[in-house]
Amino acid sequence: SSGINAEYGGFPVGFQDVISIEKTGEYFRMLFDVKGRFLIHRIRKEEAAYKLCSVKSLSTAAKGVPVLVTHDGRTIRYPDPLVKVHDTVKLDIATGKILDFIRFEPGNLAYITGGQNCGRIGIITHKEKHPGSFDIVHVKDSVGHSFATRLSNVFPIGRGKDTWISLPRGKGVRLSIAEERDRKLAAKAKEM
Repeated sequence: SSGINAEYGGFPVGFQDVISIEKTGEYFRMLFDVKGRFLIHRIRKEEAAYKLCSVKSLSTAAKGVPVLVTHDGRTIRYPDPLVKVHDTVKLDIATGKILDFIRFEPGNLAYITGGQNCGRIGIITHKEKHPGSFDIVHVKDSVGHSFATRLSNVFPIGRGKDTWISLPRGKGVRLSIAEERDRKLAAKAKEM
């Protein structure tokens, strides 16, 4: 949840939101699968206490108060001065305070949140600047496949190879059509 009691339904849920079901004691985080569809990923209670938010803009409000705006529309006053646009902040859901942050830089683990590669996870290798157009980020997944996407689609989720959230099955690696077919045939052969 976004720290909001959505008991009566009809409340929107987006990427990185935590859903808690009080009666059963279950906790879930909204992520993307490698085909770009929303995925409800089961998490432990300790992990349900925080969410990751991408920084969309930094500015100053009335009386020179520095504020940052996150991907889910939150406005946070007096952020750490080292936090920049495209970084990720770890947010305590109960208090709405920033616990820590991840810099957007090569070598960090990132989740792709849009485009053809939505749902894939990999290490940021480098960023290409294109003045007047979209900046392109190159990412390499855990099996060595490299791909490129727009800067706005990249969401850092960990420093180095360490992730701050538990990852869904498959760890964000997209299989080719042939690899997917072979895996399905092997699973069917096991059943028989």
